[in-house]
Amino acid sequence: MFFTQRFLSILALVGMANAFSGDATYYAPGLGACGRNNQASDHVVALSVAQYGNGENCFKSIGVNYQGKYVEATVVDKCEGCGPNDIDLSPSAFTVLASEDVGRIQVTWDYL
Repeated sequence: MFFTQRFLSILALVGMANAFSGDATYYAPGLGACGRNNQASDHVVALSVAQYGNGENCFKSIGVNYQGKYVEATVVDKCEGCGPNDIDLSPSAFTVLASEDVGRIQVTWDYL
């Protein structure tokens, strides 16, 4: 099991060669800007206004890395308060990477 987790983490890092760097926070999903209702248990993400654009990234997947941990999330919303490369993850996606108590983490992420 450890080998598999480590191998997947290495593959994720290799795939992140052109990754974005920014802060990740978490939010309570609902009806997102992409027009779909989501729940806290869904692995979803809100992109910054700069990354969200006109919605062309709706329903694309992103991969997020933080301190050797990795999670995939689907773009469903835009984050008005995020910096250009920041993301806002659902609680279930955020807690794969860190405890909610941390609140804000520095991540690398990219479109899959």
